[in-house]
Amino acid sequence: MGSLQLFHSISVSVSVSKATDFRRRRLNRGRVVACLNVDVEAPNPLKSKSNRSREVMEEEGRVLVGTYARAPVVLSSGKGCKLYDPDGREFLDCAAGIAVNALGHGDPDWIRAITEQANVLTHVSNAYYSIPQVELAKRLVANSFADRVFFTNSGTEANEAAIKFSRKFQRFNHPGNEQPATDFISFTNSFHGRTMGSLALTSKEHYRSPFEPVMPGVTLLEYGNIQAAEDLIKLGKIAAVFVEPIQGEGGIYSATKEFLQALRKACDDVGSLLVFDEVQCGLGRTGYLWAHEAYGVSPDIMTLAKPLAGGLPIGAALVTERVSSSIVHGDHGSTFAGSPLVCAAAIAVLDKIANPSFLSSVSKKGDYFKELLTQKLGGNPHVKEIRGLGLIIGIELDVSASPLVDACRDSGLIVLTAGKGNVVRLVPPLIISEKELEQAAEILHECLPALDSGN
Repeated sequence: MGSLQLFHSISVSVSVSKATDFRRRRLNRGRVVACLNVDVEAPNPLKSKSNRSREVMEEEGRVLVGTYARAPVVLSSGKGCKLYDPDGREFLDCAAGIAVNALGHGDPDWIRAITEQANVLTHVSNAYYSIPQVELAKRLVANSFADRVFFTNSGTEANEAAIKFSRKFQRFNHPGNEQPATDFISFTNSFHGRTMGSLALTSKEHYRSPFEPVMPGVTLLEYGNIQAAEDLIKLGKIAAVFVEPIQGEGGIYSATKEFLQALRKACDDVGSLLVFDEVQCGLGRTGYLWAHEAYGVSPDIMTLAKPLAGGLPIGAALVTERVSSSIVHGDHGSTFAGSPLVCAAAIAVLDKIANPSFLSSVSKKGDYFKELLTQKLGGNPHVKEIRGLGLIIGIELDVSASPLVDACRDSGLIVLTAGKGNVVRLVPPLIISEKELEQAAEILHECLPALDSGN
C-alpha cells in the first residue's frame, strides 16, 4: 500500500464523526483537504463505486439511448423514505421518483393490492370491462369536480387526451362553424410533457426546438398575466387554456387565486375550456387532495399521473359531463391504460391519500419543513426565496443548484433541480416524518458551501 493510501485509510478510520465531516467537505478544484494539511485527490465517481454499480453504469452506456444525464449512483432497493445502493449506502429520498412515490417505497398496503391483483388478472385491454378500472374511476369522480374519467399511461398522454377532447368539444358544440376554436394557451415556465402535442404546450425552448415543427396554434403567455390572457381568450379562437396551479418543473411557482379566477371567467365568457395540469402538484402533494382546491376554482378537465399508482405507470384526464358528452366511441383509446393491476395499485394509493387526516399531516409537515429551511438556509446570500405549498417546495438560488444537489447526494440526501437549474426542488414522499425532514434540512445546511466552490 502506498504512503498516501495508508495515510488516507488511517485518517478515515479515526472516528465516524470525522469521517462523516470529511465526506461532507466539498470539492475544491478537484481536491479535498485532509487533516495535517495533506491534499488527497477527490475520488472519481466511477472508481469509488462497487464493481456491480460500475458494471451497471457501463452497461447502461452501451445498451440504452442516451437521453438521460443520470446521477452517478445505482439505486437497488428502498423502504419508506430511504433508498439504498448495491453497497448498502443509505439515501434519504426527497425526490420520490420525481413526485411519484407518494407513499414511499414498499408500502405494505400497496404491495398487498398489486400482489393480490397480479394473482387474479393483470391485463385485458379496453375491449372489455374490468372491475378495478371502474372502482378507481368511481373514487376519482366521488372525490373531485369531475363526472367522467379517461385513463392513460402517463402525464403527457393525459395532456394529449385533454388536447383532443378540447378540440372535439369545440367542433361538437359549434357544428355549423367551419372554423371552430382550435388554438391553445399555455404559460411561461410550463411543463406539460414530451410528446408532440404536450411538447407544444411546454415553454422550454430547448425541449421543443430539436423536434419542430411541433403542434401549431399554441400561444405562450406570461404566467400570472391576467390582462394578456383575457385579451387573447376573448377573440374566440382558444379551444382550451392549459395551466398548472403550481408549476413543478418550471420552478415551484404558484398561481394566484385572482389569476385562476380570471382564467375561469374568461373561458366561460366565450366557451373555451380550462384545463388544470396537476400531474405533479395533484393528489395530496399540496396538503389538498387537488391543488386547485386551494384557490376555489374548478377546471373543465384535470390531468393526473405521477403519484396516482404509487410508482406504476398511469395517467388520467378527469372531465365534466359537458366535455364527456362530445366524446364518442373511437375518438381516443389506449391498449394498456387502466389495466386491472395498475388500477388496483391506484385504489390503494387514493384511499390512503384522500383521508382527511393524511392530507392534514401533509400540510403540517410542509409548514414545518419550510420553517426549518428558512431557519437553516434563509441567511445564506445565495438563497433568494423558499416557496411552495405542502410538500412541493422550491429553494431559489442566485447560482446554479447543481453543486448543492451533488453535495447533498454525496451526503446521503436526494433532491432535484427545477426552473432554469437554479431551484432546488423538494418533493419527498408524503409519508416522510418530521425527524426525516429535520435530517434533510440539516444536510442542505451543511452542504451550502458547495454553492461557493461549485459555482
